Amino acid sequence: MAGGPGQMETFDRKPLLNELSGQSRPREFGDVKYQLIKPTAKLLGTKRTFKKYGRSGIEVSDLFPHVATCVDHLAIIRSCQGNSVVHSAAQYELFSGRVVPGVPSIGSWITFRLGAETDSLPSYVVMPDPDGALPAGQPMYSQGFLPAIYQPTMFRRGAKPVLNLGLPPGVSPAERRRTLDLIQGLNRASADPLDEEFAERMNAYDLAFRMQTEAPDVLDLSRETQETLDLYGVGADATNDYGRRCLLARKLVEKGVRFITVVSGGGSGKLTWDAHDDIEENHLRMAAHADKPIAGLITDLKRRGLLDSTLLVWGGEFGRSPEAEAGTGRDHHNYGFSMWMAGGGIQGGRVVGATDAIGLHAVKKPYHFRDIHTTILNRLGLDQNKLTYPHLGRNERLTFVEGKVIKEIV
Repeated sequence: MAGGPGQMETFDRKPLLNELSGQSRPREFGDVKYQLIKPTAKLLGTKRTFKKYGRSGIEVSDLFPHVATCVDHLAIIRSCQGNSVVHSAAQYELFSGRVVPGVPSIGSWITFRLGAETDSLPSYVVMPDPDGALPAGQPMYSQGFLPAIYQPTMFRRGAKPVLNLGLPPGVSPAERRRTLDLIQGLNRASADPLDEEFAERMNAYDLAFRMQTEAPDVLDLSRETQETLDLYGVGADATNDYGRRCLLARKLVEKGVRFITVVSGGGSGKLTWDAHDDIEENHLRMAAHADKPIAGLITDLKRRGLLDSTLLVWGGEFGRSPEAEAGTGRDHHNYGFSMWMAGGGIQGGRVVGATDAIGLHAVKKPYHFRDIHTTILNRLGLDQNKLTYPHLGRNERLTFVEGKVIKEIV
């Protein structure tokens, strides 16, 4: 959820914040360093209402009525923390564990160690929001110093996520294969065996040819039942785009794609969850795009027997401030916010950690991005200390500082 969804608007109810709305923050809550909020800013209550759902009785905001029906599958972590209050640096940290570009994203680390389950589709796919690139840009998803073969494949918006999948008129698969063999033969004749970038270019030709046989069926949603399309909100104005991408994510999982990122929010400001001006307008609009598709994805994976083997992770690069910015908006906030996981060996119906009574600081069992990463690796059978790659004289890993597994949810 690019831009930073507010914890007190989503999964972390704060009655005291509403009681203190319009007042200065009491000194007993301590201090934080904000990006834009002035020292004179007042606390801002939320208009959202919360209800208990499922057997677990977990409270969920009315922003997510569909996700709320899946709450018994969710493990909500209300005490997440990061190091940066700036979008680009926080987005790098969310994906790579560092606040600077140039290091591998978790998607690249995982495909580096686990490899691919299919040779006719990419092993790592990113589906950006059609509204534009994020502040951190494509480097937030990149393979960094890992070999280029572990880079993500970026899908496009709309009905054709991948262009040129069809053969040109009059060209048969056999003719295309002969053309590709010629190109690859010429490449191999002059290739330096140590040139990883050139090797990846050659591999891309082979992958593109194989995708022409399988990807068209995977990317074609017209064969899905109307009930499935409705489950994701495909065809409805608010949910059509994100619903299509979530449904496509399920189809990619079925075909063995290893790691998929489906981004909600693109460009900057109001087009993401970055609610500086009016958090009500922003979050109502953004949740309307994402709520039903996310719940549809969980439900669809469950009924197809895929949820136990598929790990879902939800969150943004940080949360939002308890204080008001520009009257009815909230600033960036990295001291305590919410994320959740589901499926893939996660015990659902759990809540871990807590922020204080106004959502300012994580005060109970705080968990850093490094702990989120370590838990993801753990669920995939990987050890953060063994998943390494030599770079500039040292064995680098995803967790620069050692993380810990969130044992309460595994």
